[in-house]
Amino acid sequence: MNDNEFEERVRDLLAEDASTISPSPAPYPAIRRRGASWRRRRVAAAGAALVTLAAVPVGAYALTGSDAGGGGGPAASATASVSPTPTPTATETATRGVLLDGITYEQAVEDLEYCVGFRQPDVPETSDYGDPDDYRVLLAMRSTGDSNAPGDGRFVVAVADGTPVKRLICTLKDGDDGPGRNVSGGDLGTPESGPVVPDGNAHKLYQQSLLDKGAWKLPFRWAGIGTVEDSVERVTVEYGDETSEAVLDDGWYVANGELDRQVTKAPHVKGYDAGGRLVYDSDDDPGYMKDLP
Repeated sequence: MNDNEFEERVRDLLAEDASTISPSPAPYPAIRRRGASWRRRRVAAAGAALVTLAAVPVGAYALTGSDAGGGGGPAASATASVSPTPTPTATETATRGVLLDGITYEQAVEDLEYCVGFRQPDVPETSDYGDPDDYRVLLAMRSTGDSNAPGDGRFVVAVADGTPVKRLICTLKDGDDGPGRNVSGGDLGTPESGPVVPDGNAHKLYQQSLLDKGAWKLPFRWAGIGTVEDSVERVTVEYGDETSEAVLDDGWYVANGELDRQVTKAPHVKGYDAGGRLVYDSDDDPGYMKDLP
């Protein structure tokens, strides 16, 4: 073996060793497939439990254990005929959120499960995201990459009650090592807040990176979210040249649109009661940032 062949062999061995000791990227497709499979098993179990309960007289048996009533299997079997048409599960009948840009509910749930369950190899997890079943999908839409986070992808916004996380924004980009996660815990407002509280930490849904100020990538899909009290019957959000009629979803509002030019003002949010009276205007809210940074 001459010197050139020897050096080439050494380089090959070093490259193999580096590959061996370097942590591999998180297997995104595999994790998503496992999440989808896990979800289908839970949905199937929940459907079976609901169908059997519908067919068995009251008191025949009860669900027990930590999953009782939450989609787990029955604690005991019962000999009763099963209806050929399965009873819809809670997952299927619950609110499906605002789904945009061709994203299906099934894909949004799969993305949410991947986001909640993701753990970076060899990196200690500092946040408790709870269980995917604790959440419901509020919004799913495409995301536009910018200089701070290159590459287009998807946003999935989910909310939960009674968990450490109140609102979770997942940013997913195919091929990346893992999702981006932004969380808010507890109530969004303060004792002085009005009946509408825009989510002040959800600015990534309606603006691009500060590095791209003056040079946004267009067209730009945007959304605005926040909480509403029961007295609020209607919310509008004006952004750029369009006004979006927000969807009210169990204590939350979701507005969306698409910009064809860059703007400098934050979304203008208004809330109305059942009589059409204006009960909230973000222009009058001292805690609302009215200009984009």
